[in-house]
Amino acid sequence: MRLSTALVGGLLLGSASAFQHVKLSNNARAFTRAPLAASMYVDLNENVDRDIASMDQWTYDVGIERLGGVQLDSEDGRDFSLFLTEPVAAGNFLVKVPAEVTFSSSQAKQELDVQAAVDYLVRLGAGDQASDFYLFVKVLAEHEKGDDSPWFPWLNSMPRLFYNSVSMTNFCYECLPPLVFALSRKEKVKFDNFKEALSKTDAVGAGDEDLLKWAYNVVTTRAFPTPSGDKVLAPLADYFNHGTDTEIELQFDDEGNCYALATTDIEPGSQLRMSYGCPTNPSQLFATYGFLDRSSPATFCKMMNYQPTPEMIDIGLDNSRMLFYHDTGDISDEIWDVVLYDILKSDRAAQESFYNAHMAGDFDTKQAFHQQYLGQTSTAIKKHVDTFLETLETLSARTIGQDLNIHPRIPVILEHNQFVKETFSNVKAKLDPIVAQSAGNYAEAFAPR
Repeated sequence: MRLSTALVGGLLLGSASAFQHVKLSNNARAFTRAPLAASMYVDLNENVDRDIASMDQWTYDVGIERLGGVQLDSEDGRDFSLFLTEPVAAGNFLVKVPAEVTFSSSQAKQELDVQAAVDYLVRLGAGDQASDFYLFVKVLAEHEKGDDSPWFPWLNSMPRLFYNSVSMTNFCYECLPPLVFALSRKEKVKFDNFKEALSKTDAVGAGDEDLLKWAYNVVTTRAFPTPSGDKVLAPLADYFNHGTDTEIELQFDDEGNCYALATTDIEPGSQLRMSYGCPTNPSQLFATYGFLDRSSPATFCKMMNYQPTPEMIDIGLDNSRMLFYHDTGDISDEIWDVVLYDILKSDRAAQESFYNAHMAGDFDTKQAFHQQYLGQTSTAIKKHVDTFLETLETLSARTIGQDLNIHPRIPVILEHNQFVKETFSNVKAKLDPIVAQSAGNYAEAFAPR
């Protein structure tokens, strides 16, 4: 969402005394740190502790503003996020990150000589990845400067151990269900594209695999899109975790300043969360960010073999709509519709009649079709569910006896697979009686008289 600068200024004025703010001296873009005799660099060892305290102080030094009750905290000492210690009403701004403290893809494009690399991405058919690539190179460029970089305290607070797809070993991929495997491979191809493109520019030195993965993961797990189509890394604002139910959203004004706005009344002790993506696609969140959103109410049903014809899309072929519900085992209407429409392909007249009823909102005609074909549709869905549950068992069994020091992402993969298993098992519990009843009705109808 874009804000007018005048509006934001007025909104902040009323609560300015609540912000903790140290004003930058001179031009903020030129803020510097006195170089030390021996430069320090971000240690990328996965077991290194993150320096959160120095980054926290740095945010005040460079002019990042926050309400006094906004604090960094951690439940496990590794993953840090922003919490609230005082009540805040909806509509209040919690954090402001000045544009000059952020990394933006548009600014990095002007600053860095990487046009040849971006042209290479375009030739690969990956031109839509350019915004992330500019930030990727910017992070690498600042890392090269060590603690001479004005952003060193922030970079040194970044995670070293990531759990997303780019961080996985080849063996980890062998334990992934089909959808998350496909999503993870897409992320891995994107990373490989960035590595290849990086060789086409001298903007930064050649980095080893660990450094490149770290920089890539910093960008893909912490950058936000803006209304103008830019991508931005906003220090401190990147510490808002994801939630299905959210408390804040990020907004940007015309000058590129980043604001975190409370979207609801927030009680003390609350974690401050924003949305990273569709809450009904935990597999996408897992592949990109490396965490499982257990608060996700539902998940895509994993039916991936249907052709996305215009008619199928009209009927409901959409990952965000074809859902199995985790707690209840409910099946979304779109699944029943898509499966039935596919079954009816053997009778083109019936298929067309069902499609027309759907498009016209003729509920009674649709229900008549569903009642007539309930046995076939429920059996088809059950077959998919049973097969997928067997697949999950096979994939999870592969992890037995593996060294977690070599494959530290296995526990998260197993957690993801277990969440999907719970969902599918609940769906199966709903389906089995329907299929059994349909089979009984069928047998009764055709029993000898």
